[in-house]
Amino acid sequence: MRRRYEGKVAFITGAARGQGRAEAVRFAEEGAAIIAVDACAEFASTTYPSATTEDLTETVRLVEAAGGEIVASKVDTRDFEALSATLAAGIEQFGRLDVVVANAGICSAALSWQITGEQWHEMIDVNITGAFHTAKAAVPFLIEQGEGGAVVFTSSVAGLKGYPFMAHYVASKHAITGLAKSMANELGAHSIRVNTVHPAGVATDMRITELGPLLEEYATTLAPIFMNTLPIDAADVSDIASVIAWLCSDEAAKITGAQIPVDLGNLNR
Repeated sequence: MRRRYEGKVAFITGAARGQGRAEAVRFAEEGAAIIAVDACAEFASTTYPSATTEDLTETVRLVEAAGGEIVASKVDTRDFEALSATLAAGIEQFGRLDVVVANAGICSAALSWQITGEQWHEMIDVNITGAFHTAKAAVPFLIEQGEGGAVVFTSSVAGLKGYPFMAHYVASKHAITGLAKSMANELGAHSIRVNTVHPAGVATDMRITELGPLLEEYATTLAPIFMNTLPIDAADVSDIASVIAWLCSDEAAKITGAQIPVDLGNLNR
C-alpha cells in the first residue's frame, strides 16, 4: 500500500468502530499517526447499541497492528472543552496535525411529525454541533502550522437528498454540507481544503430497527427512494475509508468545497 501519509497526523472522531475505525486503520496503513476519539456512550434517542470503550481499544489494537501510532480517548464531541484539550494533547505528542475527519454521528427514524423533541435535539447536537466542534478545535492548529491541511466531514446521501422517515437526520446532514461549503471558502487562503463525503448505506453496527416497519408500510411509495442503482445493498466501511484517504491526499490537492458521493448510484435515481 502507498504511504501517502508518512510523517503526518490524522484526527478522527467516532473512531471506535465502523467507518471511523476503518479510516483510522487506513490512514495508519499509509503512515499517519492517529488521534482518535469516541463518546463510547449510549444515546437516549437511538435503538442500536453504541460503541464501547472495548471497541475503542480494538481500534487501537488494529492501528498498532497496521504499524501506526495512536492516542485514543473517550470524548464526546458535544463537549468542546474536552474535545479541544484532547486534540491539543495529541498534537503535542505527535508534533503536528494534517488531516481532520469529522465522522462521529448517530441516526434514528420516525415520521417527521412524530420525531420527539429529545430525538431532534440529540441528533442535531451530535451530528452538527459535534462536527462544528471538531472543526472549531482543529482549524486554529492548521492555520498556525501554516502548511495547509484537509478537513473531511462525513455527511450522507441524506445530506443531498430528502429521504423520508429521518427528517432530523436529513436536516443534520444537510447542515454539515453547508458548514463545509462555508469553511472551504474561508480556509482556501490558508491552503486548507474542506470537503464532504456522502455515503449511502454502509455495513456497520448502526442498524436502525425502527426503519424496517416504515419501509414495509410505504413499500410502494416512499421506500423506493432508498434503492441503489448498483445491485449492492450497502458499501463496506473500507470503501468509505479509501475515498477519504484519497480526498485528503495530494492526489486531490485541487479539490475543495466538493460533495463526494459514495452512493452506489442512489443519488442518480
